[in-house]
Amino acid sequence: MKNTIKNIIEKIDLSNNFIITTHVNPDGDAIGSELALARYLQSLGKNVTIINHSPTPDYLFFMLNSKDNVLEFKEELHSDLIKNADVIFTLDMSQLSRTKSLENFIRKSTATKICIDHHPSPEDYAELSLVETTSSSTGELVYYLIKQAEVEITLDIALPLYVAIMTDTGSFKYERTTANLHRIIAELLDAGVVPISVHQEIYDQGSANRIQLLGRAFNSLVIAGDGKLAYMKISLNDLKETNSKEEDVEGFVSYTLSIKGVEVGLFFFELENGFKISLRSSTTVPVNKLAGEFNGGGHFFAAGARLEDKSMKDTIPKIIETANQYIKQYSK
Repeated sequence: MKNTIKNIIEKIDLSNNFIITTHVNPDGDAIGSELALARYLQSLGKNVTIINHSPTPDYLFFMLNSKDNVLEFKEELHSDLIKNADVIFTLDMSQLSRTKSLENFIRKSTATKICIDHHPSPEDYAELSLVETTSSSTGELVYYLIKQAEVEITLDIALPLYVAIMTDTGSFKYERTTANLHRIIAELLDAGVVPISVHQEIYDQGSANRIQLLGRAFNSLVIAGDGKLAYMKISLNDLKETNSKEEDVEGFVSYTLSIKGVEVGLFFFELENGFKISLRSSTTVPVNKLAGEFNGGGHFFAAGARLEDKSMKDTIPKIIETANQYIKQYSK
């Protein structure tokens, strides 16, 4: 890892104009990693622009400040920025297609592409890649980059790093929450991060609409697979009637694993042209392989898939059948 980071630092030193981007519908790890990296680059006097396909979720606004240049991609306004960049960082994604509307412009750009990610099976599109599937989060990898660059981790860098790591470890409850990771967190706290304030901003500031939406998800709860499988769903109608946003379903899938005996939890979310699945495992069932059955992917314990031009009504039974097969095969 050190040699890879050394090469990235050398490229940073020789470059001036940077673009940073991440996957569609970014989460805390994606936005937190982007902000921490951008602020590190800005501290070196670099020109940095964050451009994403999707807007920043409302619950992550508290991290932004007036110096952050975070844009939602518009071809007529931003394609030249990508074309003329020296370096393009892609964070928290293994496939360039996950940048959606930015993909073709990034592929055509002569900029050096640098991928920082912790997901398995990355696409080989980057000249430099810092990819460690054993890391808790992309935020953890950005931390290592900044540390090796010997840049001081001030509060404005520590806060988004903390958010990135905290959200992608399920508030430090997932398997990759190691002793070393806690030492990193201790350093971020020493820089001024206040855990209770961050937790409140992310988890305790939801709108009434979101709570109503969560109630509908709970009403849809089904237990299957001899009590080892639980799933919930939200339709477009649920979203409309509660006046909610797509980002409001963030974290809903975790509630499926709070039921005693459940080993695999699924959450289905209807889209205009299909639906998304969030998958979670608490034991020995590899939900990344399960997601792969439906052209998705992710980590052993947390994965996802997007099925375009498919209806939940017609497709969910097949997914549940496949999930039950996985539970029978892998559950101890």
